[in-house]
Amino acid sequence: MHSVWVKGILSAKNGMNLYRGCSHGCIYCDSRSRCYRMEHDFEDIEIKENAIELLEAALRRRRQKCMIGTGSMTDPYIPLEMETGNVRRALSLICRYGFGFTVITKSARLLRDLDLLKKINERSKCVVQMTLTTGDEELCRKIEPNVSTTNERFEALKQLREAGIPTVVWLSPILPFINDTEENISAILDYCAEARVRGVICFGMGLTLREGSREYFYSQLERHFPGMKERYADKYGDRYVVTSPNNGRLMRLFHDRCAAQGIMHDNSRIFEYLSTFEEKTFGRQLTLFD
Repeated sequence: MHSVWVKGILSAKNGMNLYRGCSHGCIYCDSRSRCYRMEHDFEDIEIKENAIELLEAALRRRRQKCMIGTGSMTDPYIPLEMETGNVRRALSLICRYGFGFTVITKSARLLRDLDLLKKINERSKCVVQMTLTTGDEELCRKIEPNVSTTNERFEALKQLREAGIPTVVWLSPILPFINDTEENISAILDYCAEARVRGVICFGMGLTLREGSREYFYSQLERHFPGMKERYADKYGDRYVVTSPNNGRLMRLFHDRCAAQGIMHDNSRIFEYLSTFEEKTFGRQLTLFD
Protein backbone atom coordinates (compact mmCIF):
# COMPACT_ATOMS: atom_id res chain seq x y z
CA MET A 1 0.00 0.00 0.00
CA HIS A 2 0.99 3.64 -0.36
CA SER A 3 -0.51 7.01 0.51
CA VAL A 4 -1.24 10.11 -1.57
CA TRP A 5 -2.76 13.53 -0.96
CA VAL A 6 -5.66 14.47 -3.23
CA LYS A 7 -7.39 17.75 -4.12
CA GLY A 8 -10.96 16.52 -3.78
CA ILE A 9 -12.96 13.49 -2.69
CA LEU A 10 -16.55 13.89 -3.97
CA SER A 11 -17.37 13.59 -7.65
CA ALA A 12 -19.95 15.72 -9.46
CA LYS A 13 -22.52 13.01 -8.65
CA ASN A 14 -21.47 12.81 -4.98
CA GLY A 15 -19.53 9.58 -5.28
CA MET A 16 -16.25 8.92 -3.53
CA ASN A 17 -13.49 6.33 -3.55
CA LEU A 18 -11.34 6.28 -0.43
CA TYR A 19 -8.94 3.77 -1.99
CA ARG A 20 -7.57 3.12 -5.47
CA GLY A 21 -6.77 -0.44 -6.42
CA CYS A 22 -8.14 -3.63 -4.90
CA SER A 23 -6.99 -6.91 -3.39
CA HIS A 24 -10.16 -8.95 -3.99
CA GLY A 25 -8.74 -10.49 -7.16
CA CYS A 26 -11.98 -10.73 -9.17
CA ILE A 27 -10.90 -12.03 -12.55
CA TYR A 28 -13.29 -9.80 -14.54
CA CYS A 29 -12.65 -6.44 -12.83
CA ASP A 30 -13.11 -3.48 -15.19
CA SER A 31 -11.16 -1.18 -12.84
CA ARG A 32 -7.96 -2.81 -14.11
CA SER A 33 -8.57 -1.20 -17.51
CA ARG A 34 -5.77 1.05 -18.76
CA CYS A 35 -8.21 3.87 -19.52
CA TYR A 36 -8.32 4.67 -15.79
CA ARG A 37 -4.58 5.49 -15.89
CA MET A 38 -3.60 3.81 -12.67
CA GLU A 39 0.11 4.41 -12.29
CA HIS A 40 0.76 1.67 -9.75
CA ASP A 41 0.12 -2.06 -9.47
CA PHE A 42 -3.56 -2.78 -9.01
CA GLU A 43 -2.95 -4.71 -5.79
CA ASP A 44 -0.76 -1.88 -4.39
CA ILE A 45 -3.65 -0.10 -2.69
CA GLU A 46 -3.54 3.68 -2.80
CA ILE A 47 -4.86 5.36 0.36
CA LYS A 48 -6.13 8.91 -0.01
CA GLU A 49 -4.47 10.31 3.08
CA ASN A 50 -6.57 13.47 3.42
CA ALA A 51 -9.88 12.01 2.22
CA ILE A 52 -11.71 12.25 5.54
CA GLU A 53 -10.76 15.90 6.06
CA LEU A 54 -11.87 16.72 2.51
CA LEU A 55 -15.15 14.87 3.02
CA GLU A 56 -15.98 16.74 6.21
CA ALA A 57 -15.24 20.07 4.54
CA ALA A 58 -17.47 19.14 1.59
CA LEU A 59 -20.36 17.98 3.78
CA ARG A 60 -20.13 21.08 5.95
CA ARG A 61 -20.39 23.33 2.89
CA ARG A 62 -23.39 21.58 1.37
CA ARG A 63 -26.63 23.46 1.84
CA GLN A 64 -28.74 20.69 0.37
CA LYS A 65 -28.54 17.13 1.64
CA CYS A 66 -28.01 14.30 -0.84
CA MET A 67 -27.00 10.67 -1.14
CA ILE A 68 -23.26 9.98 -0.82
CA GLY A 69 -22.08 6.89 -2.65
CA THR A 70 -18.96 4.75 -2.69
CA GLY A 71 -17.72 1.55 -4.29
CA SER A 72 -18.04 2.30 -8.00
CA MET A 73 -14.31 1.86 -8.74
CA THR A 74 -12.88 0.14 -5.68
CA ASP A 75 -14.71 -2.04 -3.18
CA PRO A 76 -14.42 0.00 0.03
CA TYR A 77 -14.44 -3.11 2.24
CA ILE A 78 -11.10 -4.52 1.18
CA PRO A 79 -9.09 -6.11 4.03
CA LEU A 80 -7.04 -2.92 4.40
CA GLU A 81 -10.16 -1.07 5.56
CA MET A 82 -10.20 -3.17 8.72
CA GLU A 83 -6.83 -1.61 9.56
CA THR A 84 -7.40 2.01 8.51
CA GLY A 85 -11.11 2.41 9.34
CA ASN A 86 -11.49 5.12 6.70
CA VAL A 87 -14.91 3.96 5.56
CA ARG A 88 -16.14 3.91 9.13
CA ARG A 89 -14.81 7.43 9.69
CA ALA A 90 -16.57 8.58 6.52
CA LEU A 91 -19.82 6.95 7.67
CA SER A 92 -19.58 8.76 10.99
CA LEU A 93 -19.36 12.09 9.16
CA ILE A 94 -22.22 11.24 6.80
CA CYS A 95 -24.34 10.31 9.81
CA ARG A 96 -23.36 13.42 11.78
CA TYR A 97 -24.19 15.80 8.94
CA GLY A 98 -27.46 14.08 8.05
CA PHE A 99 -26.71 12.84 4.55
CA GLY A 100 -27.89 9.60 2.94
CA PHE A 101 -25.52 6.81 1.95
CA THR A 102 -25.24 3.99 -0.54
CA VAL A 103 -22.40 1.54 -1.10
CA ILE A 104 -21.51 -1.13 -3.67
CA THR A 105 -19.60 -4.07 -2.22
CA LYS A 106 -19.01 -7.80 -2.39
CA SER A 107 -17.87 -8.03 1.21
CA ALA A 108 -19.62 -9.12 4.38
CA ARG A 109 -17.04 -6.95 6.22
CA LEU A 110 -19.63 -4.23 5.78
CA LEU A 111 -21.46 -5.70 8.79
CA ARG A 112 -18.75 -4.23 11.01
CA ASP A 113 -20.42 -0.88 10.38
CA LEU A 114 -24.01 -2.05 10.79
CA ASP A 115 -24.52 0.30 13.73
CA LEU A 116 -23.69 3.37 11.64
CA LEU A 117 -25.64 2.13 8.62
CA LYS A 118 -28.70 1.77 10.86
CA LYS A 119 -28.25 5.26 12.29
CA ILE A 120 -28.03 6.79 8.82
CA ASN A 121 -31.10 4.84 7.71
CA GLU A 122 -33.07 5.97 10.75
CA ARG A 123 -32.49 9.61 9.88
CA SER A 124 -32.42 9.58 6.09
CA LYS A 125 -31.74 6.65 3.77
CA CYS A 126 -29.04 3.99 3.58
CA VAL A 127 -29.02 1.44 0.75
CA VAL A 128 -26.50 -1.40 0.47
CA GLN A 129 -25.78 -2.67 -3.04
CA MET A 130 -24.31 -6.17 -3.11
CA THR A 131 -22.91 -7.88 -6.19
CA LEU A 132 -23.86 -11.53 -6.78
CA THR A 133 -22.46 -13.45 -9.73
CA THR A 134 -22.89 -17.15 -8.99
CA GLY A 135 -24.73 -19.52 -6.71
CA ASP A 136 -21.85 -22.00 -6.94
CA GLU A 137 -19.43 -21.55 -4.02
CA GLU A 138 -16.59 -23.37 -5.77
CA LEU A 139 -16.96 -21.22 -8.87
CA CYS A 140 -17.19 -18.11 -6.70
CA ARG A 141 -13.78 -18.87 -5.19
CA LYS A 142 -12.29 -19.08 -8.69
CA ILE A 143 -13.70 -15.89 -10.18
CA GLU A 144 -13.76 -13.83 -6.94
CA PRO A 145 -10.99 -15.46 -4.90
CA ASN A 146 -10.32 -13.01 -2.05
CA VAL A 147 -13.79 -11.75 -1.21
CA SER A 148 -16.80 -13.00 0.74
CA THR A 149 -18.41 -16.02 -0.90
CA THR A 150 -21.94 -15.88 -2.24
CA ASN A 151 -23.31 -17.57 0.87
CA GLU A 152 -21.54 -15.04 3.09
CA ARG A 153 -22.98 -12.16 1.06
CA PHE A 154 -26.42 -13.75 1.23
CA GLU A 155 -26.18 -13.95 5.02
CA ALA A 156 -25.15 -10.29 5.07
CA LEU A 157 -28.17 -9.37 2.95
CA LYS A 158 -30.44 -11.15 5.42
CA GLN A 159 -28.87 -9.33 8.38
CA LEU A 160 -29.35 -6.03 6.60
CA ARG A 161 -32.99 -6.91 5.96
CA GLU A 162 -33.48 -7.69 9.64
CA ALA A 163 -31.91 -4.32 10.47
CA GLY A 164 -34.40 -2.55 8.21
CA ILE A 165 -31.78 -1.46 5.66
CA PRO A 166 -32.92 -1.71 2.03
CA THR A 167 -30.70 -3.64 -0.36
CA VAL A 168 -30.13 -3.84 -4.10
CA VAL A 169 -28.27 -6.63 -5.91
CA TRP A 170 -26.09 -6.25 -8.98
CA LEU A 171 -26.51 -9.36 -11.13
CA SER A 172 -23.21 -8.83 -12.87
CA PRO A 173 -21.09 -9.92 -14.57
CA ILE A 174 -22.35 -13.07 -16.19
CA LEU A 175 -19.46 -14.80 -17.93
CA PRO A 176 -20.31 -16.59 -21.19
CA PHE A 177 -19.79 -20.37 -21.03
CA ILE A 178 -19.05 -20.15 -17.28
CA ASN A 179 -22.02 -18.88 -15.25
CA ASP A 180 -24.55 -18.01 -17.98
CA THR A 181 -27.03 -20.77 -17.17
CA GLU A 182 -30.66 -20.83 -16.10
CA GLU A 183 -29.63 -22.76 -13.01
CA ASN A 184 -27.22 -20.03 -11.94
CA ILE A 185 -29.55 -17.10 -12.61
CA SER A 186 -32.37 -18.88 -10.77
CA ALA A 187 -30.10 -19.59 -7.79
CA ILE A 188 -29.10 -15.92 -7.50
CA LEU A 189 -32.71 -14.76 -7.80
CA ASP A 190 -33.72 -17.26 -5.12
CA TYR A 191 -31.20 -15.57 -2.82
CA CYS A 192 -32.63 -12.18 -3.74
CA ALA A 193 -36.19 -13.26 -3.04
CA GLU A 194 -35.34 -14.81 0.32
CA ALA A 195 -33.33 -11.74 1.36
CA ARG A 196 -36.21 -9.53 0.13
CA VAL A 197 -33.97 -7.20 -1.80
CA ARG A 198 -35.60 -4.06 -3.12
CA GLY A 199 -34.24 -4.31 -6.64
CA VAL A 200 -31.87 -6.19 -8.93
CA ILE A 201 -29.71 -4.31 -11.45
CA CYS A 202 -28.83 -6.18 -14.64
CA PHE A 203 -27.53 -4.69 -17.89
CA GLY A 204 -27.62 -7.97 -19.75
CA MET A 205 -25.99 -11.36 -19.51
CA GLY A 206 -22.34 -10.76 -20.26
CA LEU A 207 -19.41 -8.57 -19.31
CA THR A 208 -17.22 -5.80 -20.67
CA LEU A 209 -13.52 -6.17 -21.51
CA ARG A 210 -11.10 -3.36 -22.24
CA GLU A 211 -7.36 -3.10 -22.68
CA GLY A 212 -5.83 -4.00 -19.34
CA SER A 213 -8.79 -5.86 -17.92
CA ARG A 214 -9.00 -8.19 -20.94
CA GLU A 215 -5.40 -9.39 -20.57
CA TYR A 216 -5.84 -10.14 -16.88
CA PHE A 217 -9.16 -11.89 -17.50
CA TYR A 218 -7.64 -14.07 -20.21
CA SER A 219 -4.68 -15.00 -18.01
CA GLN A 220 -7.10 -16.15 -15.30
CA LEU A 221 -9.16 -18.10 -17.82
CA GLU A 222 -6.00 -19.99 -18.77
CA ARG A 223 -5.33 -20.70 -15.10
CA HIS A 224 -8.79 -21.82 -14.02
CA PHE A 225 -10.63 -22.87 -17.21
CA PRO A 226 -8.27 -24.58 -19.67
CA GLY A 227 -9.25 -23.90 -23.28
CA MET A 228 -11.68 -21.10 -22.37
CA LYS A 229 -9.36 -18.26 -23.45
CA GLU A 230 -9.28 -19.61 -26.99
CA ARG A 231 -13.06 -19.99 -26.99
CA TYR A 232 -13.46 -16.33 -25.99
CA ALA A 233 -10.88 -15.13 -28.49
CA ASP A 234 -12.53 -17.05 -31.33
CA LYS A 235 -16.03 -15.78 -30.57
CA TYR A 236 -15.45 -12.25 -29.29
CA GLY A 237 -12.03 -11.10 -30.45
CA ASP A 238 -11.33 -7.67 -28.99
CA ARG A 239 -14.96 -6.66 -28.46
CA TYR A 240 -15.75 -4.36 -25.55
CA VAL A 241 -19.20 -5.83 -24.90
CA VAL A 242 -19.09 -9.61 -24.51
CA THR A 243 -22.66 -10.92 -24.58
CA SER A 244 -23.71 -14.43 -23.64
CA PRO A 245 -25.29 -16.52 -26.43
CA ASN A 246 -28.03 -17.20 -23.85
CA ASN A 247 -28.73 -13.51 -23.23
CA GLY A 248 -32.29 -13.39 -24.59
CA ARG A 249 -33.50 -16.46 -22.73
CA LEU A 250 -31.78 -15.52 -19.48
CA MET A 251 -33.04 -11.92 -19.55
CA ARG A 252 -36.60 -13.16 -19.97
CA LEU A 253 -36.07 -15.46 -16.99
CA PHE A 254 -34.62 -12.55 -15.01
CA HIS A 255 -37.50 -10.17 -15.67
CA ASP A 256 -40.18 -12.82 -15.17
CA ARG A 257 -38.75 -14.00 -11.84
CA CYS A 258 -38.30 -10.47 -10.50
CA ALA A 259 -41.84 -9.48 -11.52
CA ALA A 260 -43.28 -12.57 -9.85
CA GLN A 261 -41.41 -11.76 -6.60
CA GLY A 262 -42.26 -8.04 -6.61
CA ILE A 263 -38.59 -7.06 -7.02
CA MET A 264 -37.74 -3.88 -8.94
CA HIS A 265 -35.92 -4.82 -12.14
CA ASP A 266 -36.03 -1.63 -14.18
CA ASN A 267 -32.51 -0.18 -14.03
CA SER A 268 -33.58 3.44 -14.49
CA ARG A 269 -36.12 3.19 -11.68
CA ILE A 270 -33.58 1.60 -9.35
CA PHE A 271 -30.95 4.26 -10.07
CA GLU A 272 -33.52 6.97 -9.46
CA TYR A 273 -34.28 5.36 -6.11
CA LEU A 274 -30.58 5.13 -5.23
CA SER A 275 -29.89 8.78 -6.04
CA THR A 276 -32.95 10.27 -4.33
CA PHE A 277 -32.29 11.65 -0.86
CA GLU A 278 -35.12 11.00 1.58
CA GLU A 279 -35.66 12.45 5.02
CA LYS A 280 -37.66 10.73 7.71
CA THR A 281 -40.15 12.80 9.64
CA PHE A 282 -41.85 11.53 12.80
CA GLY A 283 -40.64 8.02 12.10
CA ARG A 284 -42.06 7.93 8.57
CA GLN A 285 -39.95 8.06 5.46
CA LEU A 286 -41.15 10.45 2.79
CA THR A 287 -40.59 8.69 -0.52
CA LEU A 288 -41.99 8.39 -4.02
CA PHE A 289 -41.09 4.73 -4.26
CA ASP A 290 -43.36 3.10 -1.65
